[in-house]
Amino acid sequence: MKAKMGIRVHQFLSFSKIFNSINLAPKAHKTKYLFFPGCSLLAYEPQITGWILDHLQEKLDMEVGSILKCCGKPTKNLGMDKTFKRRFDQLKKEIEGTGAEYIVVTCQSCLEIFEKHWNKNVISLWELFPKLGLPKNSEGKGKESKVVFNIHDSCSGREKKEVHDGIRWILKELGYNVEELENSREKTVCCGAGSLSVHGNYEVSQKIMKRRAEESTTGHMISYCSACRESLEIGGADSIHILELIFGDVYSTESMNKRNISVLKRWMNRFKSKVELKKRR
Repeated sequence: MKAKMGIRVHQFLSFSKIFNSINLAPKAHKTKYLFFPGCSLLAYEPQITGWILDHLQEKLDMEVGSILKCCGKPTKNLGMDKTFKRRFDQLKKEIEGTGAEYIVVTCQSCLEIFEKHWNKNVISLWELFPKLGLPKNSEGKGKESKVVFNIHDSCSGREKKEVHDGIRWILKELGYNVEELENSREKTVCCGAGSLSVHGNYEVSQKIMKRRAEESTTGHMISYCSACRESLEIGGADSIHILELIFGDVYSTESMNKRNISVLKRWMNRFKSKVELKKRR
């Protein structure tokens, strides 16, 4: 009951005006694309969220706006189908009001929800990077790094070959070395946080997190989902989000650090992300 209440509160705040915003493309440009970061990235690193939008606007003729809101998957996972439909219908209405033709998502769960519940052009950021290219100052910057990464593929995107290929293209362009896991791509396994299991039985989730982290052959795990990244750190791995490699400094063994933050800090980051994206309007 306590776990469900926590998810309900999360969803209430995720759909509240405090943490939501709709930003059209900069003036004199139409909003052809909408950047939809999803909940977990917003809560992780506000500055990187802003840098993604900068890159998209540069590469897509400034025709990119943003919308901050939850896709509603946690509500759906609770079995609250009527509430999910009401919230998702409102989200669709708001997106349609911008005139956007495409939605760019970073989260595999958001991608799944949009594809299942709306006949709208939606594309993963990880598919888009190979088409647009990386920021110029990031190309090849990892060539001198001695760190070898394993890739943890999100289980919610298990069938998304284009996403898997995109992630590996990014790491190749960055110049980092990769050692593939046996359980990767379509054979990937859960990080321990899937389907809200972390809220239902935390002890079991921790065991799954530890088991997955121990599958690492290098000790350094790359994820493209903030929730997966957090889970793998709890499991004991040096856990990094791929966006930190794209927009951050060259990664070395000296870069190893604990990155998990408190719930309060996550909500503060979500508000800061709102401020960051509003700057780009």
